[in-house]
Amino acid sequence: MAAMPKPTLKGAQVSVLLGSQWGDEGKGKLADILSLEMDVCARCAGGNNAGHTIVVNMGPEKVKTTFDFHLLPSGLVNPRCAGFIGSGVVVHVPSFFAELDALEKKGLNCDGRLFISDRAHLVFDFHQVVDGLKEVELGGSSIGTTKKGIGPAYSSKASRSGLRVHHLYDYELFATKFRKLVEGRFKRYGHFEYDTEGEIARYRAFAERLRPHIVDGVTFIHTALANNRKVLVEGANALMLDLDFGTYPFVTSSSTSVGGVCTGLGIPPQAIGEVYGVAKAYTTRVGAGPFPTELLDDTGKHLQEVGAEWGVTTGRRRRCGWLDLVVLRYSCLINGYTALNLTKLDVLDQLAEVKVAVGYIVNGKELTSFPADLEILANVQVKYETLPGWQSDISKVTSFDKLPVNCQRYVEYIEKFLNVHIKWIGVGPGRDSMIVR
Repeated sequence: MAAMPKPTLKGAQVSVLLGSQWGDEGKGKLADILSLEMDVCARCAGGNNAGHTIVVNMGPEKVKTTFDFHLLPSGLVNPRCAGFIGSGVVVHVPSFFAELDALEKKGLNCDGRLFISDRAHLVFDFHQVVDGLKEVELGGSSIGTTKKGIGPAYSSKASRSGLRVHHLYDYELFATKFRKLVEGRFKRYGHFEYDTEGEIARYRAFAERLRPHIVDGVTFIHTALANNRKVLVEGANALMLDLDFGTYPFVTSSSTSVGGVCTGLGIPPQAIGEVYGVAKAYTTRVGAGPFPTELLDDTGKHLQEVGAEWGVTTGRRRRCGWLDLVVLRYSCLINGYTALNLTKLDVLDQLAEVKVAVGYIVNGKELTSFPADLEILANVQVKYETLPGWQSDISKVTSFDKLPVNCQRYVEYIEKFLNVHIKWIGVGPGRDSMIVR
């Protein structure tokens, strides 16, 4: 066995890319751009409930090709970049292979550069069944999950009854633990239709196909750092869906903050250098939960239609509203972004005026922090700043100084309010539709 690498004490070779709102900010495009300079692109949390779309020109004929990523790191679009699924991720193996096959069918060769930590937990089909049953059980309080089994898999992990990737390679032990896990779900939810023995047999076959991808995750990532490899961590979901700091209980089941990077990959904080936040130029969220700036009028419908606001993973339409700087300020505090990427600015092109939320008022007093209590959040009066629109097409603009003056002022207002530099501005879906400042 190769010697363990020395501990990473300094170096800051890890760059982190995180969603700063409720997800769907367009992290994939920046991940695609940044991964061109990276050696490893890693996922640290979540599962195939993520959804990143990347549009790139493939082959000598430069055919525009759209890739949808859910579980796999989107940095794989760079043929020189390795993809790594860390210990904090929960892995649905059938979806792993389905996604890999779909990418390779479109011409993306991932041979020898896609790896999974042997400590990552497994998501099984019965977790997905349970996910649906839990939502039914909640009734009117439904959280609005993707029904991908992510929450139930993390529940198995937290209750210390989960199965990890390495368990696949002790077949008898795996089978015994699997039967016990399924029986526990039958006791909790009643006997639902499920072929336990067929699933055990299926995973025995999966184990062999999966074997070339499996590594000791801690050794893998620290060996990369010891060899001065550049690592990009691609966050799933976003800060407002964080299990601790999001709008609980309308959140995901993992840590989506910068802290989740350390626990999900097994790296120390001092290994992290740049932390990039991605924020849409307006606000969207999927599923239930309070949404102070939500627009249920024609403007909301405009944002939804022009912004093509429906999910890559689920197809669900997203709720839309004005940019909420109260949310973003809270997000900046927790994640300490060193720079921001403002995406989909072009979606606002046709509006005569644009609003941004700058405060929440309750009983005539402005709140000094983002409230933990959702009853308070659901009843805040939003304090807005209204800015003039630019009403011109910016989708072909390639530099900040060529943007309409009112558009520049909108960006600068956000930047000044948050005290964080907006380094990238997205003005369209393509890889080249990104202004760099």
